[in-house]
Amino acid sequence: MTDHIIVEQPSTHPGVQIIRFNRPEKKNAITRAMYRTMAEALKAADADTTIRATAFLGTEGCFSSGNDLNDFLAAAVGGGGLEQEILDFLYALVKAEKPVISGVDGLAIGIGTTIHLHCDLTIASSRSQFRTPFVDLALVPEAGSSLVAPRLMGQQRAFALLAAGEGFSAAEAKDAGIIWKVVEPGEVDAVTLATAARLAAKPPEALRIARDLIRGDSGEIIARIDEEARHFSARLKSAEARAAFEAFMRR
Repeated sequence: MTDHIIVEQPSTHPGVQIIRFNRPEKKNAITRAMYRTMAEALKAADADTTIRATAFLGTEGCFSSGNDLNDFLAAAVGGGGLEQEILDFLYALVKAEKPVISGVDGLAIGIGTTIHLHCDLTIASSRSQFRTPFVDLALVPEAGSSLVAPRLMGQQRAFALLAAGEGFSAAEAKDAGIIWKVVEPGEVDAVTLATAARLAAKPPEALRIARDLIRGDSGEIIARIDEEARHFSARLKSAEARAAFEAFMRR
């Protein structure tokens, strides 16, 4: 199962840790085990002085289609809530002490979109698509997105993304401030890793302070993640959500 997330430190990019989604046959849908591996990698990076930046990458044509809906359906049928593995990953992402970069090529759905709200820089290919179908699945926004997104892009664009479920092209995502740079599909990995390597080469303490000043206190975001999780867990148990999951799985 851990093969679905590849964690490595390439010798070609000293100081950079890569966390790569590697489940292309399922469009990089994220399972509980995958969340656990990513959380552990982020925490390990904070404790390892040789790692100075982390880069999230996907596979060709797909960053991530979001959470594995089989897990959500199991929670809906069994009356469970949002898995602790998801929350642990989100906490680790928000609290990460070193720069986090992401590179997107193609699909970025659900948390495949909201993860970038917590990245310091995101590079996306021109064919990338960002969408969060939370309400379509009878759910609510997650990952602190209901707090961060309106601050980043304004209320109307945040509503379009998080509530209306409208898709954003790479150009629209850049205009909204979700991503930093748009490149050609074949350039995503190289540009992302080169960007991470440049950050890894900077004076680490000065970069840490600058990053902390820019990002501000993480406590408010953590509190919103917890508030969203309570609503999310309640929605998972609803008949409305169960019907939406079952309809989706029948497609």
